[in-house]
Amino acid sequence: MPKDPETIVEFRSVGYSIDGNAILHDLNLQIEKGEILILLGESGCGKTTTLKLINRLIEPTSGEILVNDKRTSDWDPISLRRHIGYVLQEGGLFPHFTVGENVALVPGLENWDKGKKQERTREMLELVGLDPAKFGPRFPHELSGGQRQRVGVARALAADPEIMLLDEPFGALDAITRTNLQKEFATLVRKMNKTAVFVTHDLHEAMLLGSRIALMDKGRIVLLDTPANFSRSDHPLVRAYLETIAG
Repeated sequence: MPKDPETIVEFRSVGYSIDGNAILHDLNLQIEKGEILILLGESGCGKTTTLKLINRLIEPTSGEILVNDKRTSDWDPISLRRHIGYVLQEGGLFPHFTVGENVALVPGLENWDKGKKQERTREMLELVGLDPAKFGPRFPHELSGGQRQRVGVARALAADPEIMLLDEPFGALDAITRTNLQKEFATLVRKMNKTAVFVTHDLHEAMLLGSRIALMDKGRIVLLDTPANFSRSDHPLVRAYLETIAG
């Protein structure tokens, strides 16, 4: 008998407002361990806000979020963030740190010894297809966009977090590089049994990567389902999205 999925992140009636302007409305969501959950929607729909609530970069106005059955308000925010990988567009790398120093950042903050830190940095760069001897001493401005994204993923994985948050990480890349990284990322996350929450407005990316897709509109989840069921939905917003890739 298959084991019931384990919830690793849960939103309970979460709302978020700025100066009385509601960004999220009564959000209820369970994210299962080992899945890639896609937050799909147009700019301003609340998907990045939802992502930032998980690692406590912002606090909910109402309701609560649980990570590993513990309310985010009960976590020390620094400890919470160090245990959640976070990848932005362009990798969010520190420009004055070498590639190796960027990857080793969180292990360093966690006081890993020098040998363990160096070994982990080498291992992570190899994992994302970058030669540590060649790329470790370089600085971010010496890399291509695709290489910076690989370093961003390596850094997010370095301290072995259970959860990864990704905010349109491949959005600024050319089509070929983007497609290659999408496929590599999906393989990597599943191989390492990570839980990923991935923000995008690109339906093709959502269908390729997602275990489930949460379609957001005006601060609400209007559909939450597998890619296969998403493609069969009669919801007007889903149909509008599907028309963008129909040709």
